[in-house]
Amino acid sequence: MKIKYAVALLLLGGISLFSGCNDDLTLVGSTIQPQGDRNTVYIDTFRMTASTVKRDSLYAKTTRGLLGEIYDPLYGHLKSDYLCQFYCAENYRFPHKPHMGVIDSVKLKIRFFFWTGDGHALMRTRVYAVNKPLERNYYTNLNPADYSDMQNALGTQVYTAFGCFSDSFSTGQKDPETRKEIKVPRYSLNIALPKELGTRFYNEIVNNPSSFATQEAFNRFFPGLYITTDYGSGNILDVSNTQLYLYYQRPKSSKNDTLVRDSVMFQVTKEVIQHSRFQHTDEEKLLTPNDQYAYIKTPAGIYPRLVIPSREIAKTIKGRYTNGLVFSIKYEPQESWKYAMSPPSHLMLMPEDSLRTFFENRSIENNMTTFLSTDNKIGEYGYNATTRTYYFGNIISLLNVHIKEKPDEDLRLLIVPVERDFAPTMDQYRRNITGYYTKAIHNYLMPSGVKFPIDQEHMKIVVLSSKYTGK
Repeated sequence: MKIKYAVALLLLGGISLFSGCNDDLTLVGSTIQPQGDRNTVYIDTFRMTASTVKRDSLYAKTTRGLLGEIYDPLYGHLKSDYLCQFYCAENYRFPHKPHMGVIDSVKLKIRFFFWTGDGHALMRTRVYAVNKPLERNYYTNLNPADYSDMQNALGTQVYTAFGCFSDSFSTGQKDPETRKEIKVPRYSLNIALPKELGTRFYNEIVNNPSSFATQEAFNRFFPGLYITTDYGSGNILDVSNTQLYLYYQRPKSSKNDTLVRDSVMFQVTKEVIQHSRFQHTDEEKLLTPNDQYAYIKTPAGIYPRLVIPSREIAKTIKGRYTNGLVFSIKYEPQESWKYAMSPPSHLMLMPEDSLRTFFENRSIENNMTTFLSTDNKIGEYGYNATTRTYYFGNIISLLNVHIKEKPDEDLRLLIVPVERDFAPTMDQYRRNITGYYTKAIHNYLMPSGVKFPIDQEHMKIVVLSSKYTGK
């Protein structure tokens, strides 16, 4: 439809996608014209199509892990475990000599602050030795049996998440009212491993110290561990750190024969490899073509695919300047059953063919072809929980780039759940937070699920364009 510029401005407040609210359409695109010039503005409505697609694996370079299994009546089963190496300082040595060269015990400590599901669910973890070096392939579709001796477990432990309480951890912040230090519970799942493993470590340091000279040498000596669960369902731990402790006794000092308990510790860090593995079942309902909903399930690689009719749009707006395509998505309420999936923290909107390189290259949103969702306020959060909306702002640049580079193809987009590392921006006096900027973006690996209506009404998009018509 064609309307004059002044009238168009009155209508802009209502333009949205997927029932979005009043997005800020400051990019109307009408530059200041000489007095008497006329600029006709067009508002054209089109319809997208949507479906749900699944990727076979995710790029997951992280030191965090997920451990456990849950079931959701809509989103199906999720089982998660991981393989990991352990960091070794260059030319590592025990700080003290164990008494008589004896290692008393070995424990694997799986640290976590949070979990998904029932904290009282009874679970059992099982630990296996990795018997070949891990490869730097951070995709989640690997088979642990290709790397581990699955016939002989090093250790097992029955647990509940609540039962793993260890101590309190300082957040480094103070309560603004009481000024007391804020602490949060820290949990530790402790698994006893054979003390022969510790003896092997110490003997190797004594007899073949070159195995601890470099990280590569250490990986050949001790390729790592595979940590999984083989019993129970209803809980997944969000593992923040994995540590291997070797305990022994030693003299209290060189002048004192009194023995004291001591330990050395190796842990998973960013310098070494950790592979996450996710298994999913019962997803047929999510992937069956339908005209009601598109779904997200994490960390399953299940995303909505949107197809914008860019060829039709290009024909309609030919000869005009494109000014706006405000984009937002509204999701349905959380399911009513206990431990129902919640929405992911942030979403990325990107061309489908950009998915792989985006994460491998450690990219962030560029607001030209990739867009990060916000809550439409200060930008700290990825969605507005009150309106159940993810906002992406004006994505007209994405449409323009596609029409220029691929005029014979419709624009295919993915809505990808992500985790955002961010920091605040301050005013010039560094007193008030004015917004947040992105430091890094990763695939969102926590369990989550959300559905978006894709009926005709919610598939409407509105393109704003203009044409200079002279004086």
